Amino acid sequence: MSKLILLFGELLIACLSFSANSAPLNPLLAPLSALTAKDIAIIVNDADPMSGQIADYYQQRRGVPADQVIHIRFNPKTKVLSRLEFAVQKKRVDEKTPAHVQAFVLTWMQPYRVDCMSITTAFAMGFDEAFCAKGCQLTRKSPYFNSISSLPFRDYGLRPAMMLAGKSVEDVKALIDRGIAADFSQPKGSAYLLKTADKARSSRAVFFPKIAEGFKGVWPVFYMEKEFIKGQDDVMFYFTGLTQVPYINENRYPPGAIADHLTSAGGVLSGSKQMNILDWLKAGATASYGAVVEPCNFPPKFPHPGVVMANYLRGSSLIEAYWKSVGMPGQGVFVGEPLARPFAYPSK
Repeated sequence: MSKLILLFGELLIACLSFSANSAPLNPLLAPLSALTAKDIAIIVNDADPMSGQIADYYQQRRGVPADQVIHIRFNPKTKVLSRLEFAVQKKRVDEKTPAHVQAFVLTWMQPYRVDCMSITTAFAMGFDEAFCAKGCQLTRKSPYFNSISSLPFRDYGLRPAMMLAGKSVEDVKALIDRGIAADFSQPKGSAYLLKTADKARSSRAVFFPKIAEGFKGVWPVFYMEKEFIKGQDDVMFYFTGLTQVPYINENRYPPGAIADHLTSAGGVLSGSKQMNILDWLKAGATASYGAVVEPCNFPPKFPHPGVVMANYLRGSSLIEAYWKSVGMPGQGVFVGEPLARPFAYPSK
């Protein structure tokens, strides 16, 4: 991870700007629609028994139509898919995907990367080197960032993708169950925004005080200058920056909770010297995000807490809120239960 970058260009500032006045924060005043089972396609790797089990369970539990389960086949031991192999698989998926589908669910743990891109962004937008970077460079921006779109494929020709992944089938089933339990639950909880002593990995913390101020009266947001939280029973949102986040198993995360840490290799799902984002899910979170290749510490390459919370609290599904919060998602992977919508209201 590079040293803390102090000066941002105009594009960076634009990606990071967030004001309580720029978008309504109160979900009661401005409810948003949420993607549901009819809007997604499940992609299953038939060469991976775990993928098949996860896909079957998810289809059953969420009631995804059978024609929206898409079967492909590749070596499940592959951590990084080549761009040529990906092109073959993506073509098959695109040919089989019904036109009304707005998002993809990937039911495996690896591959988590396609060449220099995350696999979730590759499936969402196709392989594009503009989403990659050699050294500390900005990358292509997502048109979906902080947008008001409720139908991303219709509006932008992209289908946000999220991995249903875990270290075991049981872990993923528990994740799915948490996402479903979250629906319409209107949970009480808090957001914790931590600026740690790790300056390089706290690059987005410069915006945390403004976010906390903007959410006053809407949602409890605690901006803290400390290394960790411990023993909290209301962790609906947890955003921090460390290579290893201690005591995450000693907090309670309501169904639908989102947690991530800004670091270089959190999304390397096969494991690295840094904490794996799957650890957040094992601890009880319902989604996380992490880098699959060295991104440098540009904040637009990581979730913007203000954008996540503004969309989620207004009723968006998890995949919509999380995807809209990352300005440059090419080097990071989204993992979680995509349809969780704790702050939505049942349709009449």
